[in-house]
Formats: sequence, structure tokens, C-alpha cells
Amino acid sequence: MYLGLDLGTSGLKGVIIDDKGNVLAQESVSLSVSSPCATWSEQDPLSWWQACIDVIQQLHQRLDLSKLKAIGLSGQMHGATLLDAQGDVLRPCILWNDGRSQMQCQDLMNTFPELIERSGNLVMPGFTAPKIRWVKENEPEVFEKLAFVLLPKDYLAYRLTGFMSSDCSDAAGTLWLNPETRQWDDVLLAATGLTQANMPKVHEGCDLVGVLSEESAQALNLPELPVVAGGGDNAAGAVGMGVTNAGQGFVSLGTSGVYFTVSESHKANPENTVHAFCHALPNRWHQMGVTLSGANSLAWFAKLVDKTVPELLDALEESELQRTSVLFLPYLNGERTPHNDPLANGQFVGLTNATDLNGMTLSVLEGVAFSLLDCQNALANAGSIVDELSLIGGGARSAMWRKIIANVLDKRLIYRDGGDVGPGLGAARLALLGEQQSQGKDIEELIAEYCTMPDILASHEPDEEMKVYYQRKYELYQSLYHVTKPLNEALSNLS
Repeated sequence: MYLGLDLGTSGLKGVIIDDKGNVLAQESVSLSVSSPCATWSEQDPLSWWQACIDVIQQLHQRLDLSKLKAIGLSGQMHGATLLDAQGDVLRPCILWNDGRSQMQCQDLMNTFPELIERSGNLVMPGFTAPKIRWVKENEPEVFEKLAFVLLPKDYLAYRLTGFMSSDCSDAAGTLWLNPETRQWDDVLLAATGLTQANMPKVHEGCDLVGVLSEESAQALNLPELPVVAGGGDNAAGAVGMGVTNAGQGFVSLGTSGVYFTVSESHKANPENTVHAFCHALPNRWHQMGVTLSGANSLAWFAKLVDKTVPELLDALEESELQRTSVLFLPYLNGERTPHNDPLANGQFVGLTNATDLNGMTLSVLEGVAFSLLDCQNALANAGSIVDELSLIGGGARSAMWRKIIANVLDKRLIYRDGGDVGPGLGAARLALLGEQQSQGKDIEELIAEYCTMPDILASHEPDEEMKVYYQRKYELYQSLYHVTKPLNEALSNLS
């Protein structure tokens, strides 16, 4: 058996597969996010380790974990986890959806024009590098003690093994990695006052990086198992769904929303706000469009109206409502693709006395789908077009939402077995690949054998009768951001 640990924003999942790749068990523990100031988003790294202990404790109750052979990791990208020389956490981790470093981003692009060329990506507040510049300028006492910077899943790997490591898919999202060489770049590091001494060693996602330390094995009640480097959540999700070759793609409906396509080489296209990163598997890269509030938009709305997400979805389905005049912008955490605007705001437009809860719920589902269409258009402009998409993430469990996305994207969507735990499944597959590779087996043969596409649970074709409705509404959606942008900027100055 192989264990995948997926450290998300809202929780940590543990997924166990057998040596055929079948999912045997999964468990999860919730995590909380802190927002001490507007646009800030932080998390306590110590809560990740406690969640890891709790998840594995739950899995012990389901299966005999003495049969585990290896552990793989997946995690939320871009988070800045700062450690001192003793390996102790200096401050809460600044997360991927934190928008405080907008000024530092502009300064980095003005001062280091080669940064975009060497990293292949725009400098955005979500990435790790500008966060470190913000810490240096606003928390100099923390920066002075800073010895190591780790990404969230890599902090877990450190707690598990005692070794500091990363993989190139996750590291590419820091802006310190050169995606072509798949290693840290000295010039990029120097732009934020760091050197390679501050960074973990970069591996391929299926490389072994250590074994459970005696202390961790005891805390988790596990043998001293090998641990593989793993991958950033989206790259790991691609491994879980068998999206491993050029021309394949998927959409993820997790806390954020992601449109992911595989490429055979590093294809940078920052002018279209497309992310160009390494894949978690060797000799592969990928492009992404990202909307910062995917399934989080629906979770936020459910909390606002004191309902659960299933209650909202069930009520909407029972109503059989398919069209609404309400329009929703899902920019609750700002937006990346295509606007790169951390100050963009969420909005409902078109509310009247006749508006009911179902109409607002439908508008949220549509708004997230429109934000994914923005991503699709940006990727198409960057030369990345796919005919068929797999769908993963917690939001993908909703058949109604899947149908809306298929209609809006005008694509065939496939929901596969394990789609709700794609990154965790991918992390477990990477553990399997790593353990088998350590026995001298060829990695490309292993990828072909184990990284296949899971069974299809449902497929959704675009509905021609709804095409005109969605095209007209998308045009309004696009114009709304630009019309209200000055107002959003003025409102941000009031807080």
C-alpha cells in the first residue's frame, strides 16, 4: 500500500492505494485560515503537522498500515513557510491567496526585468518571492532570523524526514526556479536577498527524499518508510487523473479553480497571465490559468446564508432553475487569470425583490464557470488547446456544476473515479513510482503502467440549447470587471 498526503488550504487529506493503483481508503481533517488584515491569508504550519498525525490516526482505524511501502506528498502552492537556523517556524505561513505584496511585485518587475524572462512567469502577489520581499521590508526582525524558506508540503516532508527538500513542480511557483533547468536560479534568488543556502534541494516528484525519522515514525505509529518529493497540488492532481502527456488537460474545482494543460517543453506566456511550470513527472511541463476563488465561492455563500453547500445544491436542483438574471463575479480573494488584480472584488449584480436563494446560488456556479472560461481563453491565446477535460476537486462532486462548466467551456467534461481526491491520489501514485523506481525500474515504463486515467463515472457534453444564454451572459461578465474596477479601487481605500 502507498499513502498520499494532500495538504490543501481547507484541510489535509490522506489517500491510500494498493499496488494496482486502486483507492483503498481516504480520510481528512479540516484546517482554518486566518485573515488578520484585508487581503491577508495565513495559516499555522504547526496545525499541518497536527492534521497529519490526526489523519494517519484515522487511517489506522481503517487499514493495517504496517503494509505501507512509501509516502508521497501534495500541497497548496506558493506559501512562504519561514524557518530559523534551528528549523523552527518564525511566523504564520503566508498563503497562495494572500494579496499584501502587490507593491513588492511591481518593484521586483521594475528593478529586475530579467525576473520574468528567467522564471517564465509574471510576478504576482500569490507567488512566494514577493512575499519574502514584503517580510524583508515590513518585518525586518523576522527576515534577519530567516534561514530557510519551505513550501507548505515541503514543511511536512521536513517534519516527516528531518530533511529539507522540494520538487520542481511546486518550486516553479516560487519565482526562484528556472523551469527550463528545473533548478533554483541564483539571479532570481538574489532579487529577494536569498541564496541557495536558504533553499531545500530540488528533486523530481517521484524521487525519494528520505525516510521517516525515528521521532516521526513513533508519533505516527508507522515503520520508517521512504518519502518521495511529491508535487504541487495541481501537478499531483494531474498525476492522479493520468494527465501526463502533451495535449491533455483538466479543470480543478478546489478552493481555487485551475485550468491545467500539459506541454512537452517549458512554454512561457506571461503576457496572457498564464502560469508555465514544471510537471511533477520528469521531462514534462504544464501551463495553467488560475481563478483564486473556485469552490470557495460556493462555500463562502453557503456560510453567508447559514446553509450547507449540499443544502444549496439540492434546493437548486429541485427548483430546476437553469437561467438567472443575477450575475456573480467570484473575485473574493482578488483574481489572477486574466486580471492579475489582488484588489478585485466579488460582486452580485442584477438583484431585485424577485431574486431568491436559488437564483443567487446558480449565479455563483455560473460565475466560477465564467472565470474558468477566462482561463481557457488565456490558454488558447498561449497556444494551449485541448478537446476534452477531466474534472477534479471537491466541487466536481456536483453533477449540476459539472454540466454548467461543460456548457460554458463548450467542452466535453469527464468526471473520473477519484476525481474528488485527485491530488491525494496523485501523491500516492508518486509514492508508488518512487518506491518502484528505487528498485531500478524505468520511470517512463512506470508512468505508462501506473499513471493511467481512472474509470469514467460521468461525462457531460455541451448543451446547444444553452449556448446563446451563456455566450451573452459571459460578455456581461467580462464587461462588469472593467466597468467596476475604479469603484473597487476607491472602496479598497476606505478599509
